[in-house]
Formats: sequence, C-alpha cells, structure tokens
Amino acid sequence: MKKSMMSGMDRMQKMSMSGNTDKDFAMLMKMHHQQALEMAKPEIAHGKSPELKAMARKIVKDQTKEIAQLDAWMKKHP
Repeated sequence: MKKSMMSGMDRMQKMSMSGNTDKDFAMLMKMHHQQALEMAKPEIAHGKSPELKAMARKIVKDQTKEIAQLDAWMKKHP
C-alpha cells in the first residue's frame, strides 16, 4: 500500500498545471480519490477492524461516485 501511495503522490506532484483552477482542481481531486480507492481496497480485503472496513467500503462507494462526477465535469469542459 505504501508503494501505491507514493506513486500516486509522485503523479500528483509531477502533473503540470493548466492554469485553469477548475480543471486543475478536478484533475487533482480525481487523482486524490483514485489514491483513496487504492488504499481502501486492501483494508476491505485484509483489514481486521470492522469499523475501518466499514469506513473503507464507504470511501469506495462515495469516492467512486465523485470520480464519475469529476469525469462528467471534465468531459463537459475539455
């Protein structure tokens, strides 16, 4: 999981900003949410805490929806 987090952070830091605040926000938030999914999935599969597993499932549900919303916005605003 740590390797996944670090590669995601590297991608975010290396991303060149467009200068359009809205577009940059949408792209960075999408990447941020994708990283959250990458961290939540191992917790769901291997975690021991019912509380954390429930939180991870909620993160997957909520952030998958938000990724779709960000994708829709970016499609409308190329």
